[in-house]
Amino acid sequence: MQMKEEVRKVKLASPRMAASTGDTRDLALRMMGEALEREQEAVFAANRVDMEQAEADGVAAPILKRLKFDEGKLRDVVAGIRDLMGMKDPLFRKQLRRELDEGLTLERVSCPIGVIGVIFEARPDALVQISALCIKSGNCVILKGGSEARRTNKKLFEVIRAAVQKAGLPENCMMQLEERSEIRELLDCHGLVDLLIPRGSNAFVQYIMDNTKIPVMGHADGICHIYVDKDADLEKAVPIIVDAKTQYVSACNAVETLLVHRDIARALLPRLKAALDEKEVEIRGTEEVSAIIPCSAATDADDSTEYLDYILSVKIVGDVQEAIDHINYFGSHHMDSIVTENAQTAEQFMNLVDSAGVYQNCSTRFADGYRYGFGAEVGISTGKIHARGPVGLEGLLSYKYRLYGNGQIVGDYASGEKQFHFREL
Repeated sequence: MQMKEEVRKVKLASPRMAASTGDTRDLALRMMGEALEREQEAVFAANRVDMEQAEADGVAAPILKRLKFDEGKLRDVVAGIRDLMGMKDPLFRKQLRRELDEGLTLERVSCPIGVIGVIFEARPDALVQISALCIKSGNCVILKGGSEARRTNKKLFEVIRAAVQKAGLPENCMMQLEERSEIRELLDCHGLVDLLIPRGSNAFVQYIMDNTKIPVMGHADGICHIYVDKDADLEKAVPIIVDAKTQYVSACNAVETLLVHRDIARALLPRLKAALDEKEVEIRGTEEVSAIIPCSAATDADDSTEYLDYILSVKIVGDVQEAIDHINYFGSHHMDSIVTENAQTAEQFMNLVDSAGVYQNCSTRFADGYRYGFGAEVGISTGKIHARGPVGLEGLLSYKYRLYGNGQIVGDYASGEKQFHFREL
């Protein structure tokens, strides 16, 4: 009950947060970036303790990589904050203006969603990105990070909240949850929290969806594919695949399954194996693949597995349509890429693959709000309602209708005394 009262305070702050000026929110972002740079040593010290504890607990290497918050990640998140500051204020922009009748004008304007609860994995940089996006978009935010990053997240939140309040934003526009048990309480805050964005395992996201009445936006698995077509340029294909698999192996947009056209398999696979061996990537292939290169035997489970590790499943297909069918059946509708020099084949792939992002001749790792020029992202949505793909500012907005009249009543229109004439303004 006590936590629900704290969430209620956030809800009450949301109209004032929505009404804040763009200049005030940009000031909050500037002060937030400056405070993070000023307090970086304290943040790094907290992160070192989290890292030591995680290593002692036997946390897997990919999670440790996400957990680390160093000078490079600080530099990236501060750059993202500055990018957001340079963007136009997204609030109360007119999307529609229509005269329904003389003296009766309808407008549709953008507005914040309200209170957003974000439950995310052990990535301290995600806390900064999410906070910055919510500030810029005028949303209040409730943050729950992974337990592995408890100390880092706590310090980051303290620094950010102090800066935001000093800039003049509402006192209760941000809230942090620290205990896992509080997630269950948050799920019961229907009517106080407007949207939940979970970032984590498939089982965790499904648990959130099954145990709350609050709308949920996000994705579970990141089973991404690359299809190498018979008309591919191998000089492009090999580095694209290596980057998509190894540049950040624990990311949700890392490639997990490679589909290769049969006509190009013998030319591609030996070169690719040599490149992947240098990165110590295990290849799990079908019998047809193993006849070309040494590899581990793939099982049916590999088609639908998100490894988040140095493992790549490889399958040979007969044509682009077989690749499309495989991706649509086994994929997570996240990000999928084709490598081909044939524009018609690429268009077929990009039209028929049912994913939030479809690429030609580039790595799946480009699926990111910062790389899309959104400044940052709160997550990636594989749903089709409201927001899809990397969710930046636009995905954190809704809209409202404003109707300006001069004494009009519906009865006059129902009786035929007056009529609508609908004129775009």
